[in-house]
Amino acid sequence: MAEPSPSPNAEAGGLLAEVLAGRPRGVARMMSLAESAGTAHRPVLADVHRHAGRAHVVGLTGVPGSGKSTLVRSLTQRFRESGSTVGIVAVDPSSPFSGGAILGDRIRMSELSGDPGVFIRSMATRGALGGLARATLDVVDVLDAAGFDVVLIETVGVGQDEVDIVQAAHTVVVVSAPGLGDEVQAIKAGVLEIADVHAVSKCDRPEAEKTVIDLKSMLTLGGVRRDTGWTVPVVATSAQNRSGIDDLVTAIGDHRRHLIASGGMAVRQREILRMRVLKVAEDLVRERLVGERAADLQALVERAVAGEVDPYGAATDLLAGIAKD
Repeated sequence: MAEPSPSPNAEAGGLLAEVLAGRPRGVARMMSLAESAGTAHRPVLADVHRHAGRAHVVGLTGVPGSGKSTLVRSLTQRFRESGSTVGIVAVDPSSPFSGGAILGDRIRMSELSGDPGVFIRSMATRGALGGLARATLDVVDVLDAAGFDVVLIETVGVGQDEVDIVQAAHTVVVVSAPGLGDEVQAIKAGVLEIADVHAVSKCDRPEAEKTVIDLKSMLTLGGVRRDTGWTVPVVATSAQNRSGIDDLVTAIGDHRRHLIASGGMAVRQREILRMRVLKVAEDLVRERLVGERAADLQALVERAVAGEVDPYGAATDLLAGIAKD
């Protein structure tokens, strides 16, 4: 007689134990559950969230070509040399055909792959606005619960859509490169004021000093400070020869200590949770609109095409249907 198959709850409990023990296979499987968006997996992901909260989450953003991936690699190597374990979440644009990540950061960070103290996960945005995939912070929770000391989130690099990272990380590093006009791009994209640390990459280039000076001048003129008492540093780095990487690690650590001492860490945690609650609520509403209310949605679209209702009115009617339920 065949033995009964283990229940889904038992399987989930075993998977959670693997994550808490830091086993790579269990971590990878739990991340796949987080990305699947299945409601059946929410209880175990809720358990993961309850075990998270110790890691320092660092977000790296900036315009394309600024050298974020190379800088992430150098930062990771330096954190490892100091004894810290590192989880990396690299958020890539989605392929319009497969929906998968198309840049493949794990290829660019291949030299880290043999280190058991490093776990790299590439994620596709799958159309998510704000530069972050829907399940990004669920994946961060998994790495946190698995015991990684530092979690680095590398965002897509799409300019003004990047600002969600400010509500997803404890410390935000904005990466600029000389010769790209990043100082101006940062202002246009609205990312200048979200930085806790500015990192100027590729500082072996002759124009790098001007970029550093320009950023410092703009910070002084703008007086932008996300946390009272914190002066945003501008750190010149070169990932190729590892110049300035120690200074960047120090700046990140200093910011974490500032947050803890000033009470800002609790504020950041609330900001992160508020953003997550809103994003989940948006996802749930959207799922109902395109699922249970698909027929109503199509009917309202047809009425809008006929000029009987405007898009705002159609959306209001659609939401009213959910409210009645």
